[in-house]
Amino acid sequence: MILVNTETITGKNLEMLGLVKGSTIQTKNIGRDISQSFKTLVGGELKAYTEMMNDARALATKRMVVEAEALGADAIVNIRYASSAVMQGAAEVIVYGTAVKFV
Repeated sequence: MILVNTETITGKNLEMLGLVKGSTIQTKNIGRDISQSFKTLVGGELKAYTEMMNDARALATKRMVVEAEALGADAIVNIRYASSAVMQGAAEVIVYGTAVKFV
C-alpha cells in the first residue's frame, strides 16, 4: 500500500475509490500522567505523551489502511492527520485520505 500526502502519484493513473479514515483515542496511565505533570515545572519534552501520540498515529493509520484494502485500493492519496484533546491526558487522532486503484 502506497501512502502519500499528495493528490497524485507520479507515473500512475488513478481511479478514485472513496474516502477512508482511521481514528483512535489514547491515554496514558495515571502514574505516567502524574510524572509528566512534574515535567511542566522544569520544561522539556513530554516523552510519554510523544510516544502516546506516535502510537495513536500508527494505530489510526493502520485502521485507515485496513479500510482501504477492503475497497481493493492500491494506494491512499491526499492523507491528512488531525488531533484533539478529549479530556486531560487523552487525545483523539484521526487520519483520512482518498483510496485509489491503479488503472
